[in-house]
Amino acid sequence: MTCFCDDYDTPWKEAIERYLPDFMAFYFPQAHARIDWLRPYRFLNQELAQVVQDAELGRRLADRLVEVGLLDGDAAWVYIHIEVQGQLEPHFAERLFVYNYRIYDRYRRPVATLAVLTDDHPGWQPDRFGYELFGSRHYLEFPTVKLLDYQGQVEALLTQPNPFALVSAAYLLTRQTKGDDQQRYAVKWRLTRLLYERNWDKQRIIDLYAVIDWLMNLPEELNRQLWRDLATLERNKSMPYVTSVERFGIEKGLLQGMQQGLQQGLLQGEATVLIRQLTKRFGPLPPAMQDRLNQATTDQLESWAERVLDADTLEAVFNHH
Repeated sequence: MTCFCDDYDTPWKEAIERYLPDFMAFYFPQAHARIDWLRPYRFLNQELAQVVQDAELGRRLADRLVEVGLLDGDAAWVYIHIEVQGQLEPHFAERLFVYNYRIYDRYRRPVATLAVLTDDHPGWQPDRFGYELFGSRHYLEFPTVKLLDYQGQVEALLTQPNPFALVSAAYLLTRQTKGDDQQRYAVKWRLTRLLYERNWDKQRIIDLYAVIDWLMNLPEELNRQLWRDLATLERNKSMPYVTSVERFGIEKGLLQGMQQGLQQGLLQGEATVLIRQLTKRFGPLPPAMQDRLNQATTDQLESWAERVLDADTLEAVFNHH
């Protein structure tokens, strides 16, 4: 089984943030039905990081905290803490209990804790933590979704329009193809073709391919074959999405030298993420600014990224003193 280690949740975080309504509709439909999606929602990632730090529980996999409005006419906001957990963790429920009350303590508004479990342990599905003493009770019960519970539903998942049905299918197919690289290649290629056949927009294809690619690791030769096939598919469909943008640096590096390619690919990825963050915060970037980002060094990108959340203007990000 692919190791669902600390870095595994990275593409999940990106997908959740970009497609929160789809995520909620697929995994937590009852909650989705109560949220007013016409009102803007807001992710509070920096605030969640502070809650985690205050909890003094060490390095954790807390994912996303989002502020949403409800359909019941209440003008105030409520909060959703979303946790994607890829490993069996003995004190998982206790950790969510701590996060929940610390978030409540910070905002004094209702907090819903929701968990998606992507681990490989069928019998592990924590959904509560609490204690009772002298008639005093303190409990947290939270909905959990176990991706293993979708076993046997892969073909049905592949027909559903929700992108997280495809993500769930990719997870299950990753498990099924453990130790069989050729079969995994065939499955990964099938899922990739499905992305293009659904006529989704460019960004959705890139984001979901990133999740599939992260899950379905292949030997380098099969990866090169997949990228060649993908390039042919994109030419035939006149849709140069993944290969021309996200994979160019890495593909070029594989042909000219693995180390150079990985470095270039990582730089390009960092620049792409920072451009997205800046655009979301300050609006469309001038072409000259995008060129500057694409030509920046790793140190420059990291320095600018640290200022994105606190800077009041775009200029303050780049002209810090």
